[in-house]
Amino acid sequence: MPTVPDLITGILKGDQALLARAITLVESKQAAHQEKAYEIIEKCLANTHDTLRIGITGVPGVGKSTFIESFGIMLTAMGKKVAVLAVDPSSTLSKGSILGDKTRMPQLVKDPNAFIRPSPSGDSLGGVARKTRESIILCEAAGYNVILVETVGVGQSETAVHSMVDFFLLLKLTGAGDELQGIKRGIMEMADAIVINKAEGDNIKRANRARSEFERALHLYPPKENDWAPKVLTCSSITGAGIPEIWEMIREYQIKNKAAGYFSRKRKSQNTYWFHQTVERLLKYQFYKQNAVVKEMIPLQKEVENNTISPFRAAEKLLELYTKGIK
Repeated sequence: MPTVPDLITGILKGDQALLARAITLVESKQAAHQEKAYEIIEKCLANTHDTLRIGITGVPGVGKSTFIESFGIMLTAMGKKVAVLAVDPSSTLSKGSILGDKTRMPQLVKDPNAFIRPSPSGDSLGGVARKTRESIILCEAAGYNVILVETVGVGQSETAVHSMVDFFLLLKLTGAGDELQGIKRGIMEMADAIVINKAEGDNIKRANRARSEFERALHLYPPKENDWAPKVLTCSSITGAGIPEIWEMIREYQIKNKAAGYFSRKRKSQNTYWFHQTVERLLKYQFYKQNAVVKEMIPLQKEVENNTISPFRAAEKLLELYTKGIK
């Protein structure tokens, strides 16, 4: 394994192999790797550039990977450096993931100005990997100025991606039972744009009808804090139709929000949220590692299973043991 200074130097030079190694280190759950990961992240935080973070979500089968490849190829052709942080669903039984995004983006993966990093979602809620936010920082320090975060797209907790991106894009289908009745309110409220994918051939008319329905639905939602009115567009990731218009819309959003100061305020708010999340994660880790808690966990768990104590009282007992242990 390269040293921490070697990894930092490699990241700042845009070395994709060392960037990948550093992300692996950051994602590691081994205690010995954590201090090294913190050092790398702190150095990278001081070297982030003018970047744009875009979250892309949608139900499985909506064509997220195909869209990202088409969108990414267009951006690299414009001179952008694109990083794709793609999250693969992990099995709750085997804990395994396919991590097949590099095979689903065969053209983009060959592009020297693109970096694709598939990561397992693991037991993390929110449709993103446990260390997606840290990976974003490393990619930005490596010179990637557009970061695309592809989320799992499996539930309403998916909205956690909103806490780490500048623009939140919701991909939808038409003609596949994915119209208005399938909308999750939380995701709709957070979306900065809805894009109806696979608008090609016989599906174009249906896509345009769905676009009108979504536009009417969006009028029912309260205005956003930044006064941005979410747009509804159609595209075909296969033919490329509508892809340039999506980028123009995102650029319009970026320019308007930067001018109003909202862009930087949102980033600061996200950093605060990241801080609180980290505190909660570290407290949880320390709690379950404490000897007194470890010793009493199984006996109390059995009492809860047998209804001899309520889960609330059992939890209180563990918390009392933990509190005594840290005094």
